[in-house]
Amino acid sequence: MIEVKVANEMVDRAMRDLKRKLIKEGLFKELSRRKFNIKPSMAKRLKRAQAEKVRKKEARRERERADRTY
Repeated sequence: MIEVKVANEMVDRAMRDLKRKLIKEGLFKELSRRKFNIKPSMAKRLKRAQAEKVRKKEARRERERADRTY
């Protein structure tokens, strides 16, 4: 369970901390994912697309590391 302490009646600060913790926890992504029912075939397609996106990002980072000159 996520807890945020409010110190010196700084509610704005506590709200920002709570939002940061919820984002880090992945709650907002989970809520948007569960908003509508997704058929299993579509879920597999989305999962594959996400995996491809991650692979491309990692490959790009590797190329950038290799291109660096020290």
